[in-house]
Amino acid sequence: MEAHTRTFLSTILLLISHFTQPLSAAATPKAYTTFIRTSCANTTYPSLCTKTLSPYAAIVKSNPWRLCYAALSVSLDTARNASSTVSKFSRQKGIRSRAAAAIKDCIENIGDSVDELKQSLRAMESIGRNANKQLQMANIKTWTSAAITDGDTCTDGLAGTKVNAGVKSNIRSVVKSFIRVTSNALSLINRLNY
Repeated sequence: MEAHTRTFLSTILLLISHFTQPLSAAATPKAYTTFIRTSCANTTYPSLCTKTLSPYAAIVKSNPWRLCYAALSVSLDTARNASSTVSKFSRQKGIRSRAAAAIKDCIENIGDSVDELKQSLRAMESIGRNANKQLQMANIKTWTSAAITDGDTCTDGLAGTKVNAGVKSNIRSVVKSFIRVTSNALSLINRLNY
């Protein structure tokens, strides 16, 4: 029953975020967008952080936990996009076997990142019900950091292979975007008080 309730609440939160996402910054109180901008100022990529999280201002309000949850959600979406994009490149004709193997490894690495970010989100959802908040936060940080490492492993694996320059550039670009968004999420998580 408890798992059903958690799933229901998670679904409601996702629906709310989905339907309120198009709200413009003007439709949300200035304090909320200021909170996001101020929180993002100390991340590795502050402009990207503000750009990707501002659409969630009405949901986040001035709550650092909601901000971290939104940041992890954006990271997960970006990782899924990277996985989809890299998968499309793996199906192109004329890719040599070494290049195909490197792209396949990249897909697996990004798949691991997706799983790790899902674990982080589940842990964030249950943190209030968990008796050992310190351990749970350590797990969230570890999984989020591992997601970044897996993204780096993907791009490192492509470096030594003869993959078409355009394909390699596109893969690096989409994975780099995912890594940057996730790095920002980790930075916000590291500053949470708990």
